[in-house]
Amino acid sequence: MDKEDFLQALAENSIDLLKRIPKSDLHSHAGRGGSRSYIEAFAQVKIPPPIVPFDSLAEMNQWLNDNVKVHCPGLPGYLKRLEASFAQASNDGISVLALSFAIDEIDTFGSVQRFIHVVESLHTEYAPYTAFFPDLALGYSQNMDESNKLDEIFAAQWFKGIDICNYAGSHTVQSLKRMSEKAHQSGLICKAHIGEFGGCDDVLRYAEELQLDQIQHGIAAAESPYVMRWLADHGVQLNVCPTSNIMLKNSKSYETHQIRALFDHGVPVTINTDDLLIFDSSASQEYLRSYQAGLMSAEELNLIREVGLYYPQKRKA
Repeated sequence: MDKEDFLQALAENSIDLLKRIPKSDLHSHAGRGGSRSYIEAFAQVKIPPPIVPFDSLAEMNQWLNDNVKVHCPGLPGYLKRLEASFAQASNDGISVLALSFAIDEIDTFGSVQRFIHVVESLHTEYAPYTAFFPDLALGYSQNMDESNKLDEIFAAQWFKGIDICNYAGSHTVQSLKRMSEKAHQSGLICKAHIGEFGGCDDVLRYAEELQLDQIQHGIAAAESPYVMRWLADHGVQLNVCPTSNIMLKNSKSYETHQIRALFDHGVPVTINTDDLLIFDSSASQEYLRSYQAGLMSAEELNLIREVGLYYPQKRKA
């Protein structure tokens, strides 16, 4: 029944119907996963959208600081933004949600246990019917030896995955491997941000050396049939965010987005929001925009939707 409703919603260009259909959002950052309208209602302000695509992540983060965080500062503001992420999931029919949290977000609460209690309370209150899979984001803090904190955090047995990022180039591959090895030993889903920037060789290198189960973005793999075939053969899932890619100039348009080639080569893909607070595109809107652009058929988009509902999944041996 969900499939028929999903196909009908796309055919009718109906966001309202799409919002009622179960879907996943497997690539979302906790403090950035809510809607701007939610923050606007809280702060009683109007937040202007970005005028043009961003030239860099630094420019994107500056926009967030100047236009959003200024209206919800400090720990209370962070909690409101986290609340907004869960409220968004509930409002958009997200039945499977993976949110990533950085170590400095945990440290803000004084202890892992206090952090978990607060987050779970918000989950219960604002998205009680959403299956929640928290990821620990690693590699974002340039001056922090995160690997020494992993044992304490993993001992709580709360996180379901890790999400490694090395955009600043502050970690060696060996240090990242130590992180991924600890995650695998703890039975966690191992993800990494790769292939948003850089090339297809980076995607393959990280996927092999870190034994990644999933990749956040990974769209550079579309440059190479060999890399796409390797990802498909090993069942490495790519959690793709079309609007984010366009707004950061890593994709030219919805019509030509790399997810088309990835899907055609058998790579498991999902459609996600990344930083909804910035890019202002819900999961439902991502599906509709992909359909309206002629990028994917309704049947193909439904297959992608269904992939995200079977979560979590490890890569093939």
